[in-house]
Parts: sequence; structure tokens; C-alpha cells
Amino acid sequence: MNVEEGFALRGRNPDVLTCIANLSNDEVFTPPEFASQMLDTVSASWAADHDGADIWADQNVKFLDPFTKSGVFLREITKRLIAGLENEIPNLQERVDHILTQQVFGIGTTQLTSLMARRSVYCSKFANGKHSVTRRFNSEVGNIWFERTEHTWTTQDKCKYCGASKATLDRGEDRESHAYAFIHTDNIKTRIAELFGGDMQFDVIIGNPPYQLDDGGHGTSAAPIYQKFVEQAKNLEPRYLTMVIPSRWFAGGKGLDDFRQSMLSDNRLRSITDYLSAADVFPGVGLKGGVCYFLWDRDHLGECKISTNFKDWPVSEATRPLLERGAEIFIRFNEGVSILKKVMQVETGQADTLALPEDRRFDKMVSSARVFGFRTFFKGRKTKKPNDLLIYQNGGTGFVSREQVEGGAHLIDKWKLFAGYAAPGTGNRDTYPHRIISTPFIAGPSTVSSETYLSMGPLDTETEAKSALSYISCRLTRFLVLLHKSSQHVTRKVYTFVPRQTWDRQWTDEMLYEKYGLTEDEITFVEKIVRPMDMDLFENPAED
Repeated sequence: MNVEEGFALRGRNPDVLTCIANLSNDEVFTPPEFASQMLDTVSASWAADHDGADIWADQNVKFLDPFTKSGVFLREITKRLIAGLENEIPNLQERVDHILTQQVFGIGTTQLTSLMARRSVYCSKFANGKHSVTRRFNSEVGNIWFERTEHTWTTQDKCKYCGASKATLDRGEDRESHAYAFIHTDNIKTRIAELFGGDMQFDVIIGNPPYQLDDGGHGTSAAPIYQKFVEQAKNLEPRYLTMVIPSRWFAGGKGLDDFRQSMLSDNRLRSITDYLSAADVFPGVGLKGGVCYFLWDRDHLGECKISTNFKDWPVSEATRPLLERGAEIFIRFNEGVSILKKVMQVETGQADTLALPEDRRFDKMVSSARVFGFRTFFKGRKTKKPNDLLIYQNGGTGFVSREQVEGGAHLIDKWKLFAGYAAPGTGNRDTYPHRIISTPFIAGPSTVSSETYLSMGPLDTETEAKSALSYISCRLTRFLVLLHKSSQHVTRKVYTFVPRQTWDRQWTDEMLYEKYGLTEDEITFVEKIVRPMDMDLFENPAED
């Protein structure tokens, strides 16, 4: 079979990369259609920056996928270059040879994925094999490199580069080390020159990095790692950088504070395309909080185009700053920015800052986790002794003595609200509208809780507690929580944008909409995102 027949047949056969199973949540394969969409974003930006020029008709542009798995990005790039360079290099075989040896490069994440990527790009797991579509390579790896890399353990038994645990990932040569070569180096430019030779300057870096360390704990203690790939790619100083990563970095995520600050203060981010549900991009992958892909443009200095996608909803688009004045996180919803500014205008007299004064912040009424000192698995006594306190715990209630309480003295004998630390889930799906927080309920004096619940208070009377309960149950209040919430965990921090009210009335959404001057469109958006609370559950926390 000649090369023309090979590429013709590929278009007729089912695309195996559309149905390949993911290895795990830390190595998610990218669907071809989504990879193509990311490439469309790159080519549109290239055209805008080069007087309409076609990036696929430029035989000097170099592409790198530094964490290739299925090879889908490299394959789609190759297909586009084959079509785009037809006039420049009319002979198909010469064109393919030039593209695969001079323009398209990859680094495998594992031995298995490197073989898969070569099969996708070269039509052979060996670049110099008899079935390869090019005869220009003298090595089996071609330009899709992989060699086993080892972690560099510190005296604390953690990897110097990725933070992996020696106890978990120092497991012998017969199993993958997950020491990804791209981030296990002190000088990435020197390392790239060692891998591919010469002074390699990539115009486009693109891919889908591993999301977290495979800690062997089924994700229970996994730490994000994708940020290290983003930072390392920037060190190569490409013209464009685009990656698909989890969206949690917008507002939270374990160990992501420095990364978030770096990204949000980087005005070279040209666009962020956000998907509220990861299932819309990666069907069947349990990844809560959604995913996004960004385009970083070395020569772009300005605001960022934000596109928000969710199932069949109209795409929301706006060009705006990544970091609004007074905010520490990225406001995910374009509509949320205008709503939040209206709230701040009423509360502070200023719409150009999202920072509430200390005495107006509801989060100052919200406790830290485990405020009374009881862990989630703690179980109080079933029978009450004299002077015991009632404890709300995982699965119901019990009793404890005052001597057992380790903190939160200012809350014990006051009225307060309790709300679950973990918001109600819907399996592995992100769905809207939803409640945002677990159903809150009133707890009177002489009550405490385990860390299953956060406490809101103290409040002096039952009347005040009922007023606060009505406020936190309002859709607009919970929408303001959502703007600062990145996962199912509802910490004190997510209440940062929620203003404190007076606790002398029963609050309703209609009252809040009027107070803050929301338009009909803004009200419709809030109610599309946030589900009403079931008032019947307020007195039955064990059933929530």
C-alpha cells in the first residue's frame, strides 16, 4: 500500500480514537473532535496575528505535544498540514516526510501511550518500521520520544519535581513510575535540545496533560499536577500554548494558589473556553467542576475572551479582565460579574471593586472546619447525661459532655445554623440547576456538631436564626456562594462574596432582587443555575 492509499483509507475507516477507553482520571484521552476544536482556536489566532495567513500552509511552523497519549493532537495537526502544504510541497510523500521529521514532535507520558501515539501518527508503533508512512527516521521513536524517567527523591521522601510520594511511586521497573519527563528537569530548554537535537523553538505547544498524581488511593489523596506542565511549557516560550485542564483552578484546588495567581495576573491569556460539565468534553469521565482549555499568546497583552458552555444552553461570551479588582479568584460566569458588581454597589457604594468591608462579610459568621474539634467519624453517646450537649453528626445526632468540646465556645450556647461541609452530589455529573450548598437548619443553644457541618453564627435569638436561614436559602445568596466555589466542599471561603444582612425579617429572593436592582435577564440566569431549597428539609438534617 502506498502512502496516498493509506491516508485515503484512514478517512473511510472508523476512527479508533473516538472510542478508546481512558486509562484513569489522571490520564484522560482527548476526543478527536475536541482536539480539532482546540486547533481551530490556534489557527484563528494565527490568522488574526499574521494578516490572515494560514498556519497549515507554513512549512516552518513547529508543533509539540509534550504529554502525548493517544497521539490525537499530533495526528490532527499532521492531517491539516498535509492538506495545507499541498501547494508548497506537491509530492505527497515528500510532504509527509517533511511534516513528520521537521514540524511535528511529541513526548509520550508512558511507554504504552508513546507506542499508541506513533501508531496514530506514523501508522506504525515504530517510526522506522515497514508500515511507517515515512522512511526518513533511523530510530524506532522518530519524533515521538519516550524513555523511562525516575523520580528524584528528597530527604522527605517526596519527588523534587512533582511532589510524588516515594512510598507510593517508588515501585520498581516493572510498573510505570509516572515520572513525566517534561517536568522532571531543571532546564527544559536544554532537555528538549537533548531529546530532539539542536536549538528547538516551538511555535505551538498543545495537549492534554495528566491531571493528578496517580497515588494509588483512588483519588482520595491525589494532588493536582497539571499546573506543573503549564508552567514548564511557558518556560519554552512558544508563540502559542493551549491545554485542556480541569476548571477548579479558577477558584480553588489543592496546592493551586500560586498557579491561580500566576495565571490570573498573566495578560497573555487570550481566551478561556470553559465547560461547566466535563462530560460534555470527556464522556464517561468522573471529573467534577468542569474542564476548560485556554490559549496563551506570547505577544498578546490585554483582556481575555471567556466562553462558557453547558449542554444545549447558548454559549456565553465576553471579553474581560481575568481578575476583577478586589477578587482573588476568577469569576466563572460572565453574567455573574455584572450581578456581583450590582451587589457591591449597594453594599459599598462602589461597583469597581468586589471586596466587601470586614463588617459586611457573611463569611465572618461561618466557622472553620471542625470548629468544635470533632472529626467526621465521631459518634456521640446514644443516651443523654446531665448537662450533655446535643451533637449533630454524620448520620444523625448524639450527646457529648462540655469537657469533650475543644473549640467554638462562642457558639455553644447561642443560636446558629448548621450546613453540610460537602454539598449534595449527583454522582460524577455537574448538573444545573442545583442547590450549591447542603440544606441548612437551625440549631439552638447547647448544641455542637462534628466536622460534617459548618456553623453559621452566633445569633442571639431564634427569630434571628430564622431570618438568617431564610437568607441563606435564597437563590441569589447561593448564587454568590457558587461564584467562589470550585468543588463540592463548602468552606468558609466560598461565602466571601455574600454580604451580611439585618436579621429582623424573613428574606426572599424577590426582596434581594429588588434591593440589588437585578434585571429580568439576570434573575432568569440566577434561577437557571440555582435550584429552590426544599423547606421541608430544614428541620430534618439527617435526611439531607
